[in-house]
Amino acid sequence: MKVIGAGFGRTGTRSLKAALELLGFGPCYHMSSVIAEPYRVRQWLDVGEGRSRDWDTLFAGFGSALDWPASAYWRELAAHYPDAKVILTVRDPGRWYDSVSETIFRSALEQRRPLPWRRRVIRWLVARRVPDFALYPRMARATFIDPVFDGRIDDRDHVIAVFERHVAEVKAAIPAGRLLVYSAGDGWEPLCAFLGVPVPEEAYPQVNERAAFRRKRPRRLSRLILRGR
Repeated sequence: MKVIGAGFGRTGTRSLKAALELLGFGPCYHMSSVIAEPYRVRQWLDVGEGRSRDWDTLFAGFGSALDWPASAYWRELAAHYPDAKVILTVRDPGRWYDSVSETIFRSALEQRRPLPWRRRVIRWLVARRVPDFALYPRMARATFIDPVFDGRIDDRDHVIAVFERHVAEVKAAIPAGRLLVYSAGDGWEPLCAFLGVPVPEEAYPQVNERAAFRRKRPRRLSRLILRGR
């Protein structure tokens, strides 16, 4: 592991994932890795519920890790991989909350409400065909929704306060030479200087995470139902 992401989800992690892989620090572990391979949901559930923290097995084959659930364990990962550099992705707290509340948190809150019958059927089919993926809501609660946000993801002021406190804690805990505080708008130069690599000719990747989440979620569920695992 060469790079550890300490930033919360929806802070430009999809774009940074693509950037790190272009720079040779991939494959990059990301929440999308968990979605693509549902057996990883159970691995993280074991972590969140205290049964296992075998980081080397969990991240085998990956050169970097970003986004939840990995970033919820930034302290443990920074200690386990002492030579890895740490990137703290940040953005305006209010805009970040708007993004996360319409994507990740929205999905989590839906688990607490009665669903339309079509959604209940889809969820039942997913649970039948892909039982590991059916554990995703429980995994999310166990790894970051409850331990990081006390489960209060519908409380805007609380969540923003957690975000701001998290940024301060990472800055205080990681030595300056090992830490890059980074926004996607910063582009290649500070990232490449921090990692000690040349600036590539390609433009810095721009991935609209909110749009990608909305677009892929129904397709992802349909694929899981059709193919199973």
